[in-house]
Amino acid sequence: QLQLVESGGGLVQPGGSLRLSCAASGFTLDYYAIGWFRQAPGKEREGVSCISSSGGSRNYAESVNGRFTISRDNARHTVYLQMNSLKPDDTAVYYCAAASTYTDYVHDSPAYDYWGQGTQVTVSS
Repeated sequence: QLQLVESGGGLVQPGGSLRLSCAASGFTLDYYAIGWFRQAPGKEREGVSCISSSGGSRNYAESVNGRFTISRDNARHTVYLQMNSLKPDDTAVYYCAAASTYTDYVHDSPAYDYWGQGTQVTVSS
């Protein structure tokens, strides 16, 4: 069974940092573009960031640009989302997703074939 597994979520104070990880079960992440999405209570899911299979291309939503960094370590078969200067508005369930073809449009959720179960990020004092 092909699965993505997110980890690294938690409770953090405003201004703090978290690093999310995305790993795969049943297939290798290395050949897939990866996107991070999030969904806050009562809101639609939105794209956060995306990275190509080689890591050479990446993009960010305007709301997180300059605060979040996406990266991948294909030797460890893992994709990361480093989140700094977190704000209460960043509170959401964060999902990673895999696509066979890279899209530079961070909100293009239909492009993704596989999704994880999500990890909760709560930013609160």
